[in-house]
Amino acid sequence: MQDLSLVIIKMEYFADLHVHIGRAKNKPIKITASRSLTLQNIYDYCINNKGIDIVGVVDCASPYVLDEIAEQVECGLLTILPGGGLRYKNKLTVILGAEIETTEKQGAAHSIAFFPYYEQIKEFSKVLSKYITNITLSCQKAKLSADNLAEIVYELGGKLIPAHAFTPFKSFYGSCYDRLSLAFEKHFNSIAAVELGLSADTDFADTIDELSEKTFITNSDAHSLEKIAREYNKLNLQFPDFENIFSAINRLNDNAIIANYGLNPKLGKYHRTFCKKCNYIASEEPPIIICPKCGSKEVTLGVLDRINMISDFKNAIHPAHRPPYYYQIPLEFIPGIGVKTIKELVAKFGTEINVLQNASFNQLAQVIGEVRANSIIAARNQNLILRAGGGGLYGKVEATIWKTF
Repeated sequence: MQDLSLVIIKMEYFADLHVHIGRAKNKPIKITASRSLTLQNIYDYCINNKGIDIVGVVDCASPYVLDEIAEQVECGLLTILPGGGLRYKNKLTVILGAEIETTEKQGAAHSIAFFPYYEQIKEFSKVLSKYITNITLSCQKAKLSADNLAEIVYELGGKLIPAHAFTPFKSFYGSCYDRLSLAFEKHFNSIAAVELGLSADTDFADTIDELSEKTFITNSDAHSLEKIAREYNKLNLQFPDFENIFSAINRLNDNAIIANYGLNPKLGKYHRTFCKKCNYIASEEPPIIICPKCGSKEVTLGVLDRINMISDFKNAIHPAHRPPYYYQIPLEFIPGIGVKTIKELVAKFGTEINVLQNASFNQLAQVIGEVRANSIIAARNQNLILRAGGGGLYGKVEATIWKTF
């Protein structure tokens, strides 16, 4: 086996730890995900288009996915890392995970179980099949509470992270509890991290006191290749394997998450309260629980509105360990930047992350002209006019503000 430690010399890595699979072994896995979301396509798209170094695949409890991964290891496409995880072309680390829906007292909530080794997640799949009707599909509802799920995951050597913790559907804070500790009465202290979700950021989450010691992670929850890395994390690691990644999440051994990159929460699908009767998205001071336009009580509560109701602090109190959170607008969200333009930019600059973070105005203008170059730089600098999302509708960049660079 090749000694990967002699090859990998970089210290900073971009990680998206929440990517779904549409199909494996030519069978459906995530029903709402694109058919193009295959394992092979995910690996290649992370490397060749997005600039992602570490990807968490969250449908690995499906036997079809497990079979395909086993075949990829057997043929040498994937290399087993001694510290956990799999390595693709010595460019991408693949972390095996499973997003699970648990049954809570007031609803249902999603968590992601991560495991370092194939044998562990295969055993997890076997155990989980006793509590799930169809283990082959993604995000199936388990006849387990979050605490019960945590017990199983930890016994098998895995890690558990609450997913998109604030969204109004199937999340702990959004639809089940005012406090995460009520869901994890036995295992709250073992939960090292919380995934924020597209409609929340660090400022939102740090208004809740019990989260001050938790690490925040930002992931795409991608249901298509193009949505990979719409949110991601920057990690400083001694080595890109499971052991060091979760050491970073636990803030140990000089490993750390050094930055979160995510959407401005206004662009998320559930930022503000949405009226199901008249389709109004609230703009008034939160919390809005009754439609200000038509008076209907049939609303989908916005993340901002929900957090306003349950927060301990009016303004965020960031602990010393909290890394910076950078708003980043995916290229596809920026007015005037279409599929053809994105392909031109990736061909020139290597990856979308490089375009968004590093390409200068002059470099961009040489490829796509000054107007579109200005839009990208304006998005980078948050010189934007945004329309908030809600009720399952993404927010929108209505305009970028012209500046001379």
